[in-house]
Amino acid sequence: MKLTKIIDSLEKWAPPIYQESYDNSGLLIGNKKNEIKGCLISLDCTEKVVDEALKKGCNLIISHHPLIFEPIKSIISDSWISRTIEKAIKNNINIYAFHTNLDNVITGVNKKISDLIGLKNISILSKKRGYTNKLEIYIPQKSKHTLMDKLYEINSGTIGNYKECSFSILGKGSFIPTSKSNPTIGKKNSKQVVEEEKIEILFHKENHDKLVSIINKYHPYEEPTFFITRLENTNHEIGSGIIGKRKILFDNLLKELKKTFNKKMIKHTKPIKKNIKTIAICGGSGNFLIDDAINKSA
Repeated sequence: MKLTKIIDSLEKWAPPIYQESYDNSGLLIGNKKNEIKGCLISLDCTEKVVDEALKKGCNLIISHHPLIFEPIKSIISDSWISRTIEKAIKNNINIYAFHTNLDNVITGVNKKISDLIGLKNISILSKKRGYTNKLEIYIPQKSKHTLMDKLYEINSGTIGNYKECSFSILGKGSFIPTSKSNPTIGKKNSKQVVEEEKIEILFHKENHDKLVSIINKYHPYEEPTFFITRLENTNHEIGSGIIGKRKILFDNLLKELKKTFNKKMIKHTKPIKKNIKTIAICGGSGNFLIDDAINKSA
């Protein structure tokens, strides 16, 4: 299988646009055109992980934490990061990092943990803003349905548990095609008045380029007019942490966590309550979510 096909699948699950600004997820070493013979999954990518990949005949490593996290000014052998990079390149091993974008989708790392400990009625603990855009576009009424069907195919108009949501209003558009134009409606140098519909529809930020391509392909006008606005709506499927419900005694929860995750010891703060009803999860450094967890009675 080509590496590009694997990357497309991963990034459809958790688009790179969802990663935090400090992160460096994505293809770090390799070529998307490479044929993949085997894949090794790891938390970190170290020299030992590269050695294991070689031993098992894998030429792709997908690690959660990026091998290259900060800018590198030199690659010399006194650094384990440099040695790992050098070994991967010499042995034609591709390295892909799948980090905070996987943390920030509701079907990612935190969802897996919540499933393992049996949480119910889960939701994002701290929802992200700014990942929803609004399209406003003017189009002749008779051409509306073809365009809208194509926009719905990329999940435009999806709001929570509702799909194909939009708003429209009727009006009249007027224009004069110049001698250099190639109008699909009307004649050159003759004023046209057309029954048009103004449509407003929401779409996910990562689909911006696809949406513009659809407009350019399926809108009948040579020069379609549209506006894209960034919204501050929270997104119910993108954000940090997960919160859910489960009734369990604190001591029993600790025992269960040790067994489920095969750990001999678990660090914890002094218990405040014996009876647990709401549990917040963060599969990583989660101190920034403490206030959110408290505010939601976790």
